[in-house]
Amino acid sequence: MDGDVHGGQRRAGGDDDRARAPVPVVSLRPLGLADADAFMAWVSDDRVMRFLKRPLCATREQAVAQIRDTVLGHPWFRAVCVDVDGDAVPVGQVSVWPYADEGGRRANLGYALARRHWGRGIAAAAIRMVVARVFDDLPGLERLEAVTDVENVRSQRVLEKAGFLREGVLRRYIAGRGGGEARDAIIYSFLSSDRA
Repeated sequence: MDGDVHGGQRRAGGDDDRARAPVPVVSLRPLGLADADAFMAWVSDDRVMRFLKRPLCATREQAVAQIRDTVLGHPWFRAVCVDVDGDAVPVGQVSVWPYADEGGRRANLGYALARRHWGRGIAAAAIRMVVARVFDDLPGLERLEAVTDVENVRSQRVLEKAGFLREGVLRRYIAGRGGGEARDAIIYSFLSSDRA
């Protein structure tokens, strides 16, 4: 297992009854083919995937193919897990992809979380775990970036809670799934020197 963390109390004012629930024990571990059913909880949900370029997985077979063809060979891809009766159950994903043209100095952070787990502090806890170790795991990495659609306010809050700095707006920077019209994005960063 890559590690785990106990979260604190979430602030009141969330979307539903989860607002006052403590953050569950969160851990990161490699995602494998045996996790295909859990993987479907977020990759088949348009509300989760709408800001991501990756296509939806409508079937388990598509999920298995995506894990086999994309996840297993990825340089830094982890399942975001929560503890359920002592088992680390995947409820999302987080990945770090170094930019080849920068010699590994910069990398992009991406993440997704099953909708039923939104608003519980899980994503922010997972991203804090990523920044605590990824600079050691990827030698030479100095800058971790995350780009969010301007309308993806939830993701922006997650990044800010995890300690990322909002740098600015990138105009007409990202295209939606299926090559849609280019949209504005907000860029965030976390530097290796930002670690406490």
